Amino acid sequence: MKKKTIPLAFIVDGLTKSIKCAATSERFETMVLPVTKTDLPAISKKAGWLFDWEREFAAGAAIYKLVTVKEPKIIQGLVLFFEDEDHLFMRLLESAPFNVGKGKKYIGASGNLVAFGCLLSRQKGFQGVLAFDSKNKLMSHYEKTLGARRLNRSQRMYIGEPEADLLINTYFPNLEQHKENNHV
Repeated sequence: MKKKTIPLAFIVDGLTKSIKCAATSERFETMVLPVTKTDLPAISKKAGWLFDWEREFAAGAAIYKLVTVKEPKIIQGLVLFFEDEDHLFMRLLESAPFNVGKGKKYIGASGNLVAFGCLLSRQKGFQGVLAFDSKNKLMSHYEKTLGARRLNRSQRMYIGEPEADLLINTYFPNLEQHKENNHV
C-alpha cells in the first residue's frame, strides 16, 4: 500500500556523532526509541510540533523518537518510516521546536535520525537505502550533507549503501555496544 508523501524540509545542521549543545558544543549520547502513547502530549501541535504526530500514531505509523541518555523523557526529534518494495522510506522528520532556528538548544538531531533510518533499512535487509521526498530548495543541501542523490527529475531523493554506511558508522560506531544497551 502506497502512503501519501510530502516533501520534507529538515535542516542537517551538522553530522555530530550524537547531538551537541549549540551554546557549549558539549556532546550527549543519544537513543532512538519507538514513540509510545505516553509520548503523545509532548509531541502534539499544542506543544509546538508542526506535523500531526498524534494522528500518525493513531493510524499505526512506525514513529521513532530521539532522546538523550541523560534526559530520556525529553524528545529531541521524531521520524516516521514505512517499508517500500526495496528500501525504507522516510515520510516525516522533525526536530523538536527548541532545536530549530537561531536559538536552537541542540545541533545534530536530524542527522542522527537519518542515520538511524539507514541503520533500520540495513536491519530490514535494504542495505541501508533510505528514500525521501525533498523540497526543491533543499535538494542540494541533502546532496552535500548526507550524500543523498536525486532520483530522476523528481523530488525523490535517496541515500545509497556507501553513504548509508558512512552515516551509520558516524552515529553508531559501536553498534554491538548500542544493541546491548538498547540504544538502537
